[in-house]
This record gives sequence, structure tokens and C-alpha cells, in this order.
Amino acid sequence: MDNIFEEKHGNQLLKKPQYLFGMLLLMLIIGYVVAKGGMVSGIGILAMPIIVSYVYLIFAIPKTGIIGIYILNFVAIGIVRYVKGVPLGLTIDAQFLLIYLALFFKSFFYKIPWSNAKNDLVLLAAIWYGYALVQMVNPEAASRVAWFYAMRSVSLYMLFTVPLIFILFNKKKDLELLFKIWAILSILGTIKGIFQKNFGVDPFEQAWLDAGNASTHLLFGKLRVFSFYSDAGQFGAAQGHAGVVFLILALNQKRSRQLKIFYIVAGVLGLYGLLISGTRGAIAVPVMGFALYTVLRKQIKVVALGAIMGISLLVFFKYTTIAQGNPTVRRMRTAFDPNNPSLLVRLENQRKLKSYLASRPLGGGIGSAGNWGLRFTPNTFLARTPTDSWYVMIWAEQGIVGLMLHLFILFYILSKSVYIIMFKLKDEEIKAMMSALVSGLFGIMAASYGNGVLGQMPTGLLIYSSMAYLFLGKKLEEENIALNSKEQLELSQSNK
Repeated sequence: MDNIFEEKHGNQLLKKPQYLFGMLLLMLIIGYVVAKGGMVSGIGILAMPIIVSYVYLIFAIPKTGIIGIYILNFVAIGIVRYVKGVPLGLTIDAQFLLIYLALFFKSFFYKIPWSNAKNDLVLLAAIWYGYALVQMVNPEAASRVAWFYAMRSVSLYMLFTVPLIFILFNKKKDLELLFKIWAILSILGTIKGIFQKNFGVDPFEQAWLDAGNASTHLLFGKLRVFSFYSDAGQFGAAQGHAGVVFLILALNQKRSRQLKIFYIVAGVLGLYGLLISGTRGAIAVPVMGFALYTVLRKQIKVVALGAIMGISLLVFFKYTTIAQGNPTVRRMRTAFDPNNPSLLVRLENQRKLKSYLASRPLGGGIGSAGNWGLRFTPNTFLARTPTDSWYVMIWAEQGIVGLMLHLFILFYILSKSVYIIMFKLKDEEIKAMMSALVSGLFGIMAASYGNGVLGQMPTGLLIYSSMAYLFLGKKLEEENIALNSKEQLELSQSNK
């Protein structure tokens, strides 16, 4: 039997020429890769063991991939400001593909509930993506590469996300986990925004502003806070979304005082993040979100209180000059001014688009407008005409046909969700969760008229997930009722 104490370990192996030569060769290869590829390549090499372990974890526990996507969905754009040349957005696509691949291989050994995805929401997602595929051959489209990049947030992520929720992430505990991840990252987003507001931006964020973003984020010497989001508009809408969802959850939280406080903190900080973003259109998120919630409550007193608060807010911003010295309030007040120069410019751009699109019912092609248009086809009419709004962007790129289809899908989902909550659900806990999700959805739908927020990170994946959970409402209620009955039975038996 060999004596393990006489075996060679660690640095003793380096005394052998083959091991020493191997180590030197590896160091030379790493050095060459870093020299050619720069810091990004070096970080890639250092991260390789983590990436390999994460991929293994996705195949072992596919739910891990969904959690990873939610986290990356929040921070990817912020990281890109610090690490150039890494297509972190595409890593979300890669994770989706890995999860589906993992489920495919697991189906050889375990029963995967693919049939859970047989429903009208998945069908609508497939139809919407099918229309995006038609856009690939739109004769007006100037760039197929732009189509690939732009269609992901417009339709592909919806097609990826919705079935996964039904198949893999379809329990009440999964939704509760999503709420916690969402709340934590939203809180961190506002904290980062507070640092920007009070201490200024760091050198990497300053470089981002200097690259052309200062014109929209430095107004009259005041920074429109953007945190680690793509821009101030997305930050404001996303934080308003969080404010609506978590304050509604807090209002209805009965089981845990700690969780109630946690949701209150997330909700209040969310609304504060909206204010410091200086995004006027984002105010529609809490206004319309809470308005829908008061209707869902089906209580005259609540509806009356909500109406009073809404009217008070309108009067404050539109008909008074209270707190006009505060730059945040002053900027928000311009959202209620019909003669605001920014609004007039938007209306003029829409008139130009109307004339251009009159003979183009399928639009100018996905990726032809906005940032993708400026990147890939900068000299075209659509690239040079700001769309500002999510719906105007859909109209410009996919025509009146695409806009009507998109609006039909959104309002079908909204109306069915409201119907389920008001007339089908009885369990108060699940009803509160669904009310929070649909109110947030409606708020984002409203705000998307003024800003292009609905499909952008992190809002897009959260909205698509919300849609799936809203259609799972009845299933979650049955699960919760069964769980509560079991707990009550165990409690009664323990008291005997």
C-alpha cells in the first residue's frame, strides 16, 4: 500500500519539468490573450470557473437560471458602463437557451410539465413573436442586424419568459422569491440614485454622460438620476413600478410584520427614486396603478379616497405653484402643461411619422428607430426622428398593423387579469398579490405612452413575468387554500 505522506503535492510537482513547462505555457497563453483582448479578456479568464459552475448549476437546478436572469436583468446595463465590450444583454438570451436546453435533457429522466404552457397567454406571445418574424422580411427594413438586436426586448423575451413561468416557476413561493429579489434590487437602485444625487457621478458614469447623454440627463445644471439603469426615464418608471407593487403588497400583508416593513421600505424608496429621476412621464405609473387598485378593491370608500387623492395631485401640479422652487417638483409640474415645449416637439414628430407611415402599414422595420436605428442605420428618416414613446416606437417600426396587434394583446391581458381578480379569486392573500401585479402592469402601460419603458430592462422581464402570474392566479389560490388547510389541520392536531 502506498504511503500518502510520501506522495508529491503542491509546489513539489513544480520540480518536475513537465509541470513547470505546463504552468509557464499556460501563463504565456493567458498573458497573450490579455495583451490582445485587454481587461475584458482578463476578466473573462478569471470568471471562467464561475461561469462553468453556474452553467452546471443551471443544468442541475434550472430554476437557478431564472433567478440569475432576474438579477442580471437589473444590473447588466450598469455593469457595461464599467466593463466595455461585454455583451451582457446577450448573456440573458444565452441563459434562457440554457434553461430550455436543461429542461429538454431533464425530460429524458423526469416528467416536465410542458402542457402547463398550453394557454392563451403563451399563444399570444407566440403570435406577437410570429409578427416580429414577418418583420424580418419587411421591404422597408434597412438592417437585419438591427432587427436581431431590437426584436429581443420587443417580443423574444416575452416568448422566452411566459412559458418558463408556467412550466418551472409556477408556485406561490416562486412568486414570493421574485418579489424579494425585485424589492432588494429596487432598494439598491434607489440607494445608488441617492448617492448620484448627493455626491455626483463616478468617472465611468461621467464618461457615459460625456458620450452624448448629458444633453438629456443634465438639465439646468441638475442631474436627472439614472442609478445603474439604462437612463433616467427607465429608472423613474421602474422605481414607480416598484413603488406601486410593494406598497400594495405592504397594505395587504397580514402574516409577517417584518415583511410588511420590508415592502414599505421598498415601496417608499421606489417612489422617491421616481422623483429624483426627474422623469415626468413616469408619474403615470403610480397615478394609474393606484387608480386601478382602488377599483379592484370594489369599495366605495376606497374609490372615493383614491379619486380625492388623484384630484388633489392634479390640482397641486396643474393649478398651483406650491414648492415651485424645488427643481424636482418644477420639472414634474411641466408634465401637466399642454404648452410644454418638449410635448409640442413630440407632437410634431408624431405628425411627421403619421405622414411617413401612411403608405407603410407594416412600418419601417424592427430596429429602424431609436437607439438601434442610430447605431445601425443613422441616416434614415426613422433613426433621425425621435419616437420617445414605446407605442410610437411600435407604430414607427411595425406600422399600424403591429400597433393594433400589440394594443390588443396588452388590453386582452389586462382585462382578463382584472376580471379574474374581481370575480374569480376569493383568497385575500393571492388577490392582493395579483392586484399588485396588475396595478403595476397598468401603470407601466400608461407610462409607456410618454417613454419607451415597457420592453426595456429591467421592466420588460418583470412585466412579462407579471402577465404569467396573473394568468396563474386561480392555480396559486388553490395551492394557497390547500396549504392553509394543511397548516390549520396540523395546528388543531398539535393542540389536542
